Amino acid sequence: MKATDFAYLQEQAAHDPQIDEINEEAFGPGRYTRAAYRIREGGPHARALSFVAMHGETVAGSVRMTWVVAGKGRALLLGPLAVRPEWKNIGIGRRLVAMALEAAAKADAGSVVLVGDEPYYGPLGFQRVPRGQLSMPGPVDLNRLLAHEIEAGAVAALTGILDHENRARAAA
Repeated sequence: MKATDFAYLQEQAAHDPQIDEINEEAFGPGRYTRAAYRIREGGPHARALSFVAMHGETVAGSVRMTWVVAGKGRALLLGPLAVRPEWKNIGIGRRLVAMALEAAAKADAGSVVLVGDEPYYGPLGFQRVPRGQLSMPGPVDLNRLLAHEIEAGAVAALTGILDHENRARAAA
């Protein structure tokens, strides 16, 4: 199979049970303690900017985007990105990320951030966030804090602790 053998769609609420299953399989129960999940607990993800890869009626992979803020910046947090094991390494994840980045640009997001492996995400346009510029509400390997800049200067505007946009607004 190839990545082109799948249908790529905007995520719908009906996909949620299968997406939860994929994320459980990919990240296990410990995912709820990770810094990125702590941010996501602050409110809903941006379903209109989140996508699935479908094989018939089965969700083969998914990527979600969540609006976040830090300092004077606003961005999208990419993740989780997960693909079912039987369809890994054929390009589904890369295609989902490309779709998410295109949607982020259309939604006027200045940048997209994530916690991930630079060897995977680097070729997709992500670079390490300068050490000390940005942190998360919980332990995170700062070498894995990456950003894709869409608008010049957008990553530099992200300073301090990254948080879900809804939670930050409620606290203000």
